[in-house]
Amino acid sequence: MEYQQNNEGIKVVKIGGNIVDNPEALASFLRDFQQLEGKKVLVHGGGVMASKMAMDLGVKTTMIEGRRVTDAETLKLVAMVYAGWINKSIVALLQKNGCNAIGLSGVDANIIPAKKRSAYPVDYGFVGDPSPDKVNSPFIHDLLEKDIVPVFCAITHDEKGSLLNTNADTIAYTLSVALSKIAKTTLYYCFEKEGVLKNIDDPTSIILSLTKAEYETYLSQNIIAGGMIPKLHNSFNAIDEGVSEVLIMHAKNILNQKGTRLFQSHEIIEK
Repeated sequence: MEYQQNNEGIKVVKIGGNIVDNPEALASFLRDFQQLEGKKVLVHGGGVMASKMAMDLGVKTTMIEGRRVTDAETLKLVAMVYAGWINKSIVALLQKNGCNAIGLSGVDANIIPAKKRSAYPVDYGFVGDPSPDKVNSPFIHDLLEKDIVPVFCAITHDEKGSLLNTNADTIAYTLSVALSKIAKTTLYYCFEKEGVLKNIDDPTSIILSLTKAEYETYLSQNIIAGGMIPKLHNSFNAIDEGVSEVLIMHAKNILNQKGTRLFQSHEIIEK
């Protein structure tokens, strides 16, 4: 089913786990998010809480290059934490703020099916890689038309009966690309930093705008490293696939939109 382009556009907002795990920061962000005008979708992480609960329950956490290995026991835990406590707590706070939200995973209404990641060269277990082409965009569109805000956790499924753990940044990318086919879509990555920084220890070293070529230069110089790399990789892929704009910012700046704006090239900026 195809829809006419929506001039108002859709905002896909991803909130990082460090904000989710801070009750005061989360409450403040959600009050601001409620005021964000237009159609919007929220995606949340929650890895810190999952790691803490794993420790409390004696479930061993294995990380490879900063990525969680999801074995059968870990899958049960992250599904309970992400799709249960965190997701419903966020929805409850949004309802308190007068924002009519619904908590969802990728399993519900077959919104985000995924493919279980290959065990080669590294076996990450029950981890899913979704494709924008398979997203149930009409269902999301119908919710938005009813002024219902979808709130997604990072759990998908393999269409064979198994849940899959999926990176929340990837969920946000996947949804934004899929929705860009029916409306002008902007992707926001909101976390605990001011944006993309030249110096991770200096919050004033923010890069206000960034093109793909500039990103690759910073990458070669090791100015951009660590967890920012997959975030920027997803961001530029999203722009390549039709997302209008990507903003990376501190969660407190969702309304004033201060942060790093990503573009394909400066020629696009000038237009």
